[in-house]
Amino acid sequence: MANILLTQRCTRSCPYCFAKKHMAGSPPDDILSWEDLIYLVDFLQLSGETRVQFLGGEPTLHPDFIDFCLYVLRRGMGVTVFTNGMLLPDKLSDAVRRFSGIREDRLSFVCNLNHPEHTPKSESVLVADFLEAFGRRITPGFNIYRNDFDIDFLFDYINRYGLGKGIRLGLAHPIPGTRNMHIKIADMAITVRRLMSFRDKFERHRVRPLPDCGFPMCHFTTEDKGWLYRMTGGRFQFGCSPVIDIGPDMSVWSCFPLSAHHKKSIFEFDSMRDVFDFYHERHRSIRVEVGGIFGECDDCRFREDDICMGGCAAHALSAFVNEANVRLPEFYQ
Repeated sequence: MANILLTQRCTRSCPYCFAKKHMAGSPPDDILSWEDLIYLVDFLQLSGETRVQFLGGEPTLHPDFIDFCLYVLRRGMGVTVFTNGMLLPDKLSDAVRRFSGIREDRLSFVCNLNHPEHTPKSESVLVADFLEAFGRRITPGFNIYRNDFDIDFLFDYINRYGLGKGIRLGLAHPIPGTRNMHIKIADMAITVRRLMSFRDKFERHRVRPLPDCGFPMCHFTTEDKGWLYRMTGGRFQFGCSPVIDIGPDMSVWSCFPLSAHHKKSIFEFDSMRDVFDFYHERHRSIRVEVGGIFGECDDCRFREDDICMGGCAAHALSAFVNEANVRLPEFYQ
């Protein structure tokens, strides 16, 4: 499944933002054109893809955001929009009207939410209106970038607004060559224990944890892993693999933390399988140089069996940012 960036602009400036370095090097008016959207939908369908994910920046800022969604739906593909939910009243009203009648499994949202204490009141009002308007279409998301994080408010939002019964949990990773707030390797164990402290809340509210990539398997106890397996229906993995982002200028990269590593043009590839294979090999070249984020990863049988990827590749690549180019040429850009 491909992530298509509709625009580089955003209405927030989150301290953990993976995309900050990428967006800083792009013109603020860089938006995806209709011509390129049609090309990408053709490309994805010929590759056998059945769903697209719209990202940004903030994708709802694109002037044709609603029409883009409806076009993809008319082409027979599903749409998931990753948004901060800060739609102005007129645009929200138009979206509610034009998306009415579309099945929830065909059009859905992942709304990335920051804790209310860290969110200006003016933003909170817009987000509340969005949550109220789209309810069950929305899966709340939360990015973990500090060890004392609190997700109690998400359970309240799920009950208050009737949101989907799952919480997407992203782990903030480093962006090699820059500074963004993220969970440091030395703090991984504390972060995992803090996450597991919310187990009773997940159980009580019957909400599924949906951890994203980069969590290290070794910091979860056997009991933790059994609980995650049961709560996610066996779909939880300790992975780190290319997710494939496509920018408004038709550039493509592995994922936001690695957006400066081997960036290419989508026109250089014949299919999504070609894109994935190319970046999978780039990930492999990093893992050849460093097995994982911990020294123990080198001899870990779970990493050797691809059960755990050894943490985020961006953490591994960060170790080589300031060294001389002494490795094989394909390791670098």
